Amino acid sequence: MSALHREVHGPSDAAATVLLSSGLGGSASFWQPQLGALVAAGHRVIVYDQRGTGRSPDALTGDYAIADMAQDVLEILDATGTAQCHFAGHALGGLVGLQLALDAPERVASLVLVNAWSKPNPHSARCFDARLALLGALGARAYVEAQPIFLYSAAWCAEHAQRVADEVDHAFAHFPGEANMRARIAALRAFDVDARLAEIAAPTLVAAARDDVLVPWTCSQRLADGLGDVTLDFMPHGGHAHSVTEAAAFNRSLLDFLARVAAPAISAVPA
Repeated sequence: MSALHREVHGPSDAAATVLLSSGLGGSASFWQPQLGALVAAGHRVIVYDQRGTGRSPDALTGDYAIADMAQDVLEILDATGTAQCHFAGHALGGLVGLQLALDAPERVASLVLVNAWSKPNPHSARCFDARLALLGALGARAYVEAQPIFLYSAAWCAEHAQRVADEVDHAFAHFPGEANMRARIAALRAFDVDARLAEIAAPTLVAAARDDVLVPWTCSQRLADGLGDVTLDFMPHGGHAHSVTEAAAFNRSLLDFLARVAAPAISAVPA
């Protein structure tokens, strides 16, 4: 498999490294609203395009799984000389973080899980069925046109109509292909670590928006109930991508959490 596109921002001698993992879109650019705040707070930050998306082109097989995505993160940590990271993941990215914390707990100093889940639920399944039906019947353009409905609140979309239109155009221009999208959706739909949550010891920030139309906020509540060392941050609104729509409030919560849990500097793994 080919190497993944990655970027490292902030001071090389920072006490803590934060790795940001995006949701289904897979793009490092999803975290633009957080990047400046994290670097200004003194963190070293790693962002990357997930395999088979954006600047990390690859043909994904039908059995590609969240465990494979976690292995990709381990390779990025090794390649960047990062012994341990604070892992923040949005939706699918949060699943990668949960899997990483189970597979390589020594590499995860803390977790931030944004509108994530521990097992499948019937509402999200219905949403993905509808999205896949659009993709199969009408193609990529129809798929990406519907994407903002699942990402953002209606009020935010109406207020930021041109930005949403630009994002749709960009998503269409960089669509990873139907086969890759189906493989990625199959991977997240198969993910189930509900019975293993108690094995995860890393302190965790569970963040969710109660008006998320794709992933019920109760999935985040279930994460919080199953994990041990948990900080909850529920916002009343903001949608599935509330780290974008309510970036200032989300960033305050994120930075406060990291300030509490960030460990002293840990010697790096040789690149």
